[in-house]
Amino acid sequence: MMTKPILEKLAEEYGDRVEFMPVNADEAREIIEQYRVFGIPTVLMFRNEKEVGRVTGAQNEARYRTLFDAMVAGGEVKLPLTSFDRSLRLGSGLLFVMVGISTNNWIVGVLGGIVAFMGIYDRCPIWQALTGLFKRS
Repeated sequence: MMTKPILEKLAEEYGDRVEFMPVNADEAREIIEQYRVFGIPTVLMFRNEKEVGRVTGAQNEARYRTLFDAMVAGGEVKLPLTSFDRSLRLGSGLLFVMVGISTNNWIVGVLGGIVAFMGIYDRCPIWQALTGLFKRS
């Protein structure tokens, strides 16, 4: 209910460039199952009948505007990490790494490294090059 007014406002603003189609999850069970929607609200973005983006959970207007702008520009449709999310991932990952080192538990240390990497992966040029190879094939 919180996101509906935001999305309706943006739908009017971007009306001639982005088609906005709200779906009531209670009334359209088959659509929810077809697109494997597990959380409400979920915003799906399509270009040329192909899903190009998905955001689950309530977002503020600025984050939804980022999605709409990306759709209009024809670019990649995804939300950047917030500072809080990035800090949380880095901090908890580093904590796990320290616990893994101090207890000689390499599994905990490796998992901590993975969690920490999830806080910076979007800025890593090596990661971008590797994922770019997979996107082209």
